[in-house]
Formats: sequence, C-alpha cells, structure tokens
Amino acid sequence: MSAVVRIPTMLRPALGAQSQIAVEGATIGQILVELVNDYPAIKGQLLNDDGTLHRFLNVYLNDDDVRYLGGVETPVADGDEITLLPAVAGGAGQ
Repeated sequence: MSAVVRIPTMLRPALGAQSQIAVEGATIGQILVELVNDYPAIKGQLLNDDGTLHRFLNVYLNDDDVRYLGGVETPVADGDEITLLPAVAGGAGQ
C-alpha cells in the first residue's frame, strides 16, 4: 500500500524539505518506521523507543485521529492521506 504523508513546515528540514512523501506500508506504524528508515533524524519526533506514537505527535488518517482508530496498528489503504501534526505547547509567562 502506498500512502501520501503530509509533512508540516516544522518537520520538513529533517525530511529533505518535502511537503509530502509517498510511503509504502500496510499500517500507520509501518509507514512511520519507513519514514524513520529513510530519514533517521526524525525518529525522536515520531516514535518512542517502544514503537508507540510520540506523545506530542498527532497523526491523522484521512482526517481521523489514529489514536481513536487503533494507533500504530491502524490499517492504511492505497491512496490514503496521512497528516503529521506535532503538538505545540507554551504560553505567556507572568
């Protein structure tokens, strides 16, 4: 299965400045592992050491949050669109 992974601006430097990448894989986990294999610098921003999704990464499969679909085990169909969105935290201090 080939899916298109949409890359947000803040992750593009680690992924060759690409805005989207076609990646092969049958599950979200396989797709993320393929991204890490091709672009090792991105690993810490995508996956924890145990292979689970990084706490501050939101992953959407065709606009649905994969945390509610099955996490890294969520199946991916040919032509699906995956969006990576790192969580942004912070605020004004006093």
